[in-house]
Amino acid sequence: MPQITFPYSRAILLKISGWSAIVVLFSCGSPPQSIPDPVVPEQRPVEVPTQEVEEPQPTTELAPIGPALIAQTEDEGWVERTLTGLTLRQKIGQLIMPWVLGDFAPEGSPSHDRILEYIEDQGIGGVIMSVGSPTEVAAKLNDFQAHSNIPLIVAADLETGAGFRMRGAVQMPGTIELGGATDFPSLMAVGATADRQLAYEMGRITAREARAVGIHIPFAPVLDVNNNPDNPIINVRSFGENPEEVAGLGAAFVRGVQENGAIATGKHFPGHGDTEIDSHLGLPAIPHSRARMDSVELFPFRHAIEAGMGAVMTAHISVPSLDGGVGDPSTLSSAVLTDLLRDEMEFDGLLFTDAMDMSAISRGYGPEEASVRAIEAGADVILMPPSVERAVEGIAVAVESGRIDASRIDASVRRILETKKQMGLDTDRVVQIDQIGQVVGIPAHTQVAAEIAERSITLLHNGGNLLPLLGTRSARVMSVSFRRTSDVLAGRYFNARLRQTYPRLTTAGLDVDSGPALYESLLRQARQQALVILSTYVTAFSQSGSLALPEEVVDFAGQLTEIGVPHIVVSFGNPYLITELPDVRAYMLAWSGSEASQTAAAQALFGEIEISGRVPTRIPPLYEMGDGIMIPKKLTGNDRD
Repeated sequence: MPQITFPYSRAILLKISGWSAIVVLFSCGSPPQSIPDPVVPEQRPVEVPTQEVEEPQPTTELAPIGPALIAQTEDEGWVERTLTGLTLRQKIGQLIMPWVLGDFAPEGSPSHDRILEYIEDQGIGGVIMSVGSPTEVAAKLNDFQAHSNIPLIVAADLETGAGFRMRGAVQMPGTIELGGATDFPSLMAVGATADRQLAYEMGRITAREARAVGIHIPFAPVLDVNNNPDNPIINVRSFGENPEEVAGLGAAFVRGVQENGAIATGKHFPGHGDTEIDSHLGLPAIPHSRARMDSVELFPFRHAIEAGMGAVMTAHISVPSLDGGVGDPSTLSSAVLTDLLRDEMEFDGLLFTDAMDMSAISRGYGPEEASVRAIEAGADVILMPPSVERAVEGIAVAVESGRIDASRIDASVRRILETKKQMGLDTDRVVQIDQIGQVVGIPAHTQVAAEIAERSITLLHNGGNLLPLLGTRSARVMSVSFRRTSDVLAGRYFNARLRQTYPRLTTAGLDVDSGPALYESLLRQARQQALVILSTYVTAFSQSGSLALPEEVVDFAGQLTEIGVPHIVVSFGNPYLITELPDVRAYMLAWSGSEASQTAAAQALFGEIEISGRVPTRIPPLYEMGDGIMIPKKLTGNDRD
């Protein structure tokens, strides 16, 4: 699914009472140095009995969603009546799903009226919802549903839960956390636990929170096998490198979603893990044989289909071994989407394109031709075309000229309508906003996120048995965070927990714009410290083929080694960074910048939780899959009793 900005964060610049405000609605960042980190109550490890957690139940029971949509639709009367009553262009509109922001957009505002025009004039079948607060998203979707003659089906990128799109903070200039939906650690964190029950729970909670705000299709899980350390776009979005583990965890996630009233979407078919080009910027090619594709890239998709996965998203990648050497983008290839996915793999759910405004498609084809070719290839839904109007017009002309048979359009529209019927949208398309707080972001859900974070912490190097830390309160400790400029929550929760133990903690933030003077100042301060903790809140930059750390950060870490200052590097993202930092004293993986991951990482440093994660990907030439140093939880007085 498209990343609106990469790797994972999106920031919206607003003006609030004269202050510039950055609203970050998923991922995490750090506050300015002038604003002290909050002191929060100490958070003890939580053992979550994921099978036994009780939570408030919604008023409307959400039925499991099965894989064969046609077979499970008992009453097809509404579907056929609706289909028969549509004109050609209205049918084509059902195949189009534009992007919409989840912000407050009053009637008459340009952003509100733009979507209304798509609904009322183009007859779109649904929308892909982007960032916003849970209540704003729900209110906006209820409004759009009321304007649509046919209920809209709503999707969203929810790779790490509903918090991936519906959680954030405001910086004005102090950082104020807005809260929101449950934000899980990355899928690779789940891979580090190797626990399929946790994968199921993540899917279950994602489905329940999505449906509570009016989203029916979480675009998750990512089923790509990340076996290329230089992959600039997948990275920790994948469960890992082992196809069998990705398949097992992915299938468990799928069951969690499907059994709790939503539709899981495997992406990016036929597999985006072994690429070195970001498909937002160009067309990646996978040169492997069909046998290799079967054993690695396609393997998780087969298992997810068997588990009942209701949707698939295409990848804008070229795989010549799958299309007879033609090398077209898979999104536009009938050999990949129809011959392989539909016929051979027997997938009968919804088939979404990835975003059609990505450069892998838009640079080679106009909006009309790209949309026509995707429909010819077998796609049901054209996601985020550069122009809704031109996409509809292009497909209509192709049907009217005989290039596309009208029955091909009917087949996809019928599948979309059957999905809407199965989701109950023909009778009830709005959500109860006053019930959102009973389901979204509740403690029973965030405790599961905390368990995943705690059990995922992975220690790869521990020179001199530096960890666990003694936690001497009088120690001089410095915490340095390298983050994306927009990541206003990077380090916030991590530093808050560190400060509980180290009252004299000093903090500093670095980003790509930090100059030599700041690095020199930090190095001078480091000489006076008993410990320096360098944390990185990045995955891989899509703008380059290199790892995410700039040379200045690498040099800073190397100088810490030279002057003999004990130091720890904690990666809240890209696991491969240690190849750039081979001489670090200790190296820990926390996998994501979520609140749960930041808190768990700090707890692990002090021995408050067991360190038990195993790296689910090779880090050549240093580490193999399954590596990880186990450190038991420190015994406390209560534990000894």
